[in-house]
Amino acid sequence: MSKSVRPTAPSPASESAAQPLSEPRPERIRFYGTSWVDRSGGYRLRRVVLFTGALVGTVAGALLLTVGYGGMSGAETPGWLSALVALAFAICTALAFTRQWLRYTRPAPDTGVDEAAFRSINVVGFVGVLLAYALRGAVEAPGERLARASHEEALERHRRLVAKRSRNPARRKRR
Repeated sequence: MSKSVRPTAPSPASESAAQPLSEPRPERIRFYGTSWVDRSGGYRLRRVVLFTGALVGTVAGALLLTVGYGGMSGAETPGWLSALVALAFAICTALAFTRQWLRYTRPAPDTGVDEAAFRSINVVGFVGVLLAYALRGAVEAPGERLARASHEEALERHRRLVAKRSRNPARRKRR
């Protein structure tokens, strides 16, 4: 029996030494891809359409909640229950708006909080989520500022790394 000889895969260290490091790629933002980097590929049209859609969704959601609340009061439910439901929707909407707005404007803190635990609050307070998306979409793509800062930081790290390696090591002074 003959043994087949498999070529060995180059190690990551030898591979990186042979090829120059490529620039870091930008993060993709939902609905925008990477068009936010240079604002090309229908970026402005996409922003207008998504802003309008989020605004229409916010108004439709508010109307839906109003109709639901009106139907509940028409069913002769006790006043305390109607007030409790309205309070629950108001609190969930405020919490969902605040959490979504902070997610678009500030880096995520390392608190170890599981985002899935807040999914039910976001579902009940969907009007707040849509409103935060619409307001942030009026300024820029939601999350663009954070993604841009992260990308520019990665580019700067890459430039420093490449600049360090581009000098001639033979001319380096010995200490």
